[in-house]
Amino acid sequence: MKTGHAALIGLALGAFSLTSMADEGNGPTASVEFVDNHGDVVGEGTIKQGSVGVLINFSIDGLEEGWKAIHIHSVGTCEDHEEGFQASGGHLNPDDSAHGFLNPEGPDAGDLPNFYVHSDGSAMVEMFNERASLDGSIGGNMLDDDGTALVIHENPDDHMSQPIGGAGDRVACGVVQGD
Repeated sequence: MKTGHAALIGLALGAFSLTSMADEGNGPTASVEFVDNHGDVVGEGTIKQGSVGVLINFSIDGLEEGWKAIHIHSVGTCEDHEEGFQASGGHLNPDDSAHGFLNPEGPDAGDLPNFYVHSDGSAMVEMFNERASLDGSIGGNMLDDDGTALVIHENPDDHMSQPIGGAGDRVACGVVQGD
């Protein structure tokens, strides 16, 4: 078998494994409702735990067009929307790792890929994080005593700069709620 074909088969099996483990329903699940800086609901999502991390799905409507950063923050609150969601704290980071996928001392458990908001203000996103879980079995526990929040920033993350990759202000926030 040619190397290219073997790689494609491996990739397909890997994708099947991630999808299968998220759809099995054996792990905990959570939901999130995003609010903007005015306190208006702008999106919702789900989080499913699999055997090697969490699968995060969400949709947003009403943000400015462009690339956005999103991170898992260490405190489950979004009540201070007028102050830019500062009460949600820093990233979920139980290992005290540096921020950023490109940082040789990172990433931290709260780091997630960037996503794009279209000109109509909408985005539909699916991403996977193998450094976090909903029950504490892997990396950072998203449902610990003070919970966590998914926080969206106004700009993309450069995946290197400390502490948030130059992502700018926090423009939306959603508390992770166990189902």
